[in-house]
Amino acid sequence: MDSKVVAITGASRGIGAAAVREFARAGWRVAMLARSLDQMTELAADIGEAAMVQPCDVADWASVQAAVQAVHARWGRLDALINNAGVIDPIARIEQVDPAAWGHAVDINLNGVLHGMRAAIPLMKAAGRGTIITVSSGAASNALEGWSSYCAAKAGAAMLTRVAHLEEGPNGLRIMGLSPGTVATDMQAKIKASGINPVAALPPGAHIPADWPAKCLLWMCGPGGDAWLGKELSLRDAEGRRAIGVLQ
Repeated sequence: MDSKVVAITGASRGIGAAAVREFARAGWRVAMLARSLDQMTELAADIGEAAMVQPCDVADWASVQAAVQAVHARWGRLDALINNAGVIDPIARIEQVDPAAWGHAVDINLNGVLHGMRAAIPLMKAAGRGTIITVSSGAASNALEGWSSYCAAKAGAAMLTRVAHLEEGPNGLRIMGLSPGTVATDMQAKIKASGINPVAALPPGAHIPADWPAKCLLWMCGPGGDAWLGKELSLRDAEGRRAIGVLQ
């Protein structure tokens, strides 16, 4: 029962599901937090007793708080939180976008990060340790046509990560971000179908596999991540890829 515990949001698919497998292979106990119960249950069956399925809507503070408390109640600790849940929709120019859909995406992509931090930080501070990693994006610093909600929310989440590090780094918490670049997930299919900006025009071979950011998230939870506290590591850069062994 000394195994470390990680909670991963958006764990039912893409980077989240790949991270679940990566952490489990490394001997961690993994709590999967997402809305897609069937997909999480199937994944948990492959992993076994080291996996925990916890339905969670990151846009809902009460849901996140209850989920994180349930993880801590089951295993008595929370060593890492991966704020991974995110959506790309709505993809639309500002003059045409549905404001309600725009705001809901912000609730997931930005408020969801706050909810995870707010639930995890008190538990981690009480334990005197803990790592929080937010999955960021190049959209946090680069404007892209049709992605106003995604760009704005990711920029906000990147700054939120910096503030959290400023506040909680002195208390022993390790808080940072990972910008993986374009990843071969279901999100890329939606982007491709939109045809709106240059990302939609990228060939399939331009996207990295989901297990690359998964490997990097695990590596960042160890001492290798210390150089990135309060910052973002980019898997577009050779340094990040070399650290996880995908570039010689």
